[in-house]
Amino acid sequence: MVAIQIILFVFGTILILWVSRSSLQNTQSHGFYRFFAWEIILILFVLNVRYWFIDPLSMSQITAWTLLIISLILIYQGIRHLRTKGRINRERDDPSLTDIEKTTELVTSGLYGYIRHPFYCSLLCLAWGIFFKHITWLSIILVVAATFFLVLTAKKEEQENIAYFGDAYIAYMQITKMFIPYIF
Repeated sequence: MVAIQIILFVFGTILILWVSRSSLQNTQSHGFYRFFAWEIILILFVLNVRYWFIDPLSMSQITAWTLLIISLILIYQGIRHLRTKGRINRERDDPSLTDIEKTTELVTSGLYGYIRHPFYCSLLCLAWGIFFKHITWLSIILVVAATFFLVLTAKKEEQENIAYFGDAYIAYMQITKMFIPYIF
């Protein structure tokens, strides 16, 4: 099992490094902080992978699976709305953005009408879902660190969005929440 965990970690890190390669060159980009959130979530996953299907009807497993399913729904809906409403322009001049982030139109409908960061909310649900698979002191530290980096990532991205979309984004921030509709 340790060999599988090492392989998962190495290949996962290579993938995260490849996706984050442009962002890591700019410490002021939201992608720089997102890299750390992704790595922490990967570590949390690698540590808890052996507990994925143990005691499937326990409250912690039911909570975990609920959060993981919510994570999938959020990422699907977020991508769908950005692709259909965001007018993605892969030529947008910001190398730290991934292709899906290169929108030229502010999306405020659908899921984005309630929360500003469905992708990061999805990652929060993913991290906490993995956490509930096997709760330890180390996993508590990791999930809190992932949460910290995801909030920091969202705040950095909001600065970038204000710079790009201007007052429209500031107005949008006043009518939506960051991660949880009507709460936070």
